[in-house]
Parts: sequence; C-alpha cells; structure tokens
Amino acid sequence: MKEKIVQTAGRNQLGEFAPDFARYNDDVLFGEVWNNDAIDLKTKSTIVISVFMGRGLSDSSLKYHLMTAKKNGISREEIVAIITHAAFYAGWPMGWAVFNMAKEIWAENEPALTDKERFQREIMFPIGQPNDAYAQYFIGQSYLHPVSTSQVPIFNVTFEPGCRNNWHIHHAKAGGGQMLICIGGRGWYQEEGKAAVELTPGKVINIPANVKHWHGAAADNWMSHLAIEVAGEETSNEWCEPVSDEQYYALG
Repeated sequence: MKEKIVQTAGRNQLGEFAPDFARYNDDVLFGEVWNNDAIDLKTKSTIVISVFMGRGLSDSSLKYHLMTAKKNGISREEIVAIITHAAFYAGWPMGWAVFNMAKEIWAENEPALTDKERFQREIMFPIGQPNDAYAQYFIGQSYLHPVSTSQVPIFNVTFEPGCRNNWHIHHAKAGGGQMLICIGGRGWYQEEGKAAVELTPGKVINIPANVKHWHGAAADNWMSHLAIEVAGEETSNEWCEPVSDEQYYALG
C-alpha cells in the first residue's frame, strides 16, 4: 500500500499568522492533491519542476521539490532529461540554475541505477530473489517474490528482457488453471495453436487447466506479472520444451 503523504510545513511556519493558508497547504494541496492516485508521484514531481522553471522560480521551494522528486524515484538520468527538455521552453539560464541545484541533490558519486533497480521503481511489489528452483524451465533470468502464501497463493514473477518460461501445462481433474496479472513492463503470453497476446500493465490472462502455454518478457523489456494458482482437484504441472528463438524473436 502506498505511503500517505503528510505535510506540516504550513502549520509549522504560518499556523498562527495565516491559519487558513496553512490548512490549504497541508490538508488540501499535500493532503488531497498530492495523495490523489490519478497520476503517479514521479509524474507529479515532473509537472511541478517544469512549472517552477516556466515561472522562473529557482528558490528554496524548487530545491524542496527537487529533493522530493528524487525521493519519488526520479533518477539522475531522468532529472537531467527533464531539466534539459524544460530549458528549451523556460530559458537556458533557468536550466543552468536548476542544474546547479540538481547536481547537489543527485550527487555525482551516487552510483547509477542498474536496470533491475530502475524497473523495481516502476512496480509496486518486490522483484524478489532469483528463481533458482525453476531455472531449468526458463530461458534467461527470472525472479520470484511471494505476495501471499495463505488463502490464495500469489507470486510476483519478474522476467529480465528476453526471459521466458518453457511451454507448460497446469493439469487438473476439475477446476485448476492459473491467472496472470501484468503489473509492469511488457511481455507475451501464448497458448498452443493461438496467436501470442501482449502483456502490459493491467492485462489479465485466464489460463484454463490442461492448456499448453508459455509466458515471459519481451525481447527488449522487463516484465512482471502476478501468478495466481486456481484451486482444483488432482492438480499438477507439466513442463515441456523451450520456446524456440525463431518463434520468440518473431514476436518483436
């Protein structure tokens, strides 16, 4: 669950002098607008920084929002791109001023994010540990994190670019099968004899029992999905042959 943003600066600094303004700042701007889920925090930080630059504001309030942007997951590479892009509209001197602030906040000696760390910031569940127990049934590296191990077992499965599992079947005498819910990146799901289905965030796949299929990341993207096992009678998994490179890379 996303941590709720709580702000007290208004009341701390202006509570006695301008109590209504302090309340609007703490309870409405930050309490409601910043906590609204219609757009994510990284996007909100990008908007605020761009507006500040467009208005020619480069005071301590902009520095606060740059610090907030880093906290909200904007990387050094991303802030450089944001400031550079905005500078074409807000003015080159403003770009210089904001870069001088950003250099202090995103220190030069800060290690660059790995692709895995960058992707982790895009999804809400942990990537987890290398999926070594099932590595023999995957081409490429996958990761596994147990989201729920009681009532309904749910696992977050993450695939590095180019990673996919073998063809396999979830057998069941009755019921059974599996559900996949893509939570980040881009990938593929395919049933034997049917065209592949693209997996993007929010895509839900219902896999009937006894149907041969495979799933994994796109060749140039990470991908994570929740795997939900459907209860059934006499269930078992059968792992089959790998997905050939010719078939996989034809998908794009």
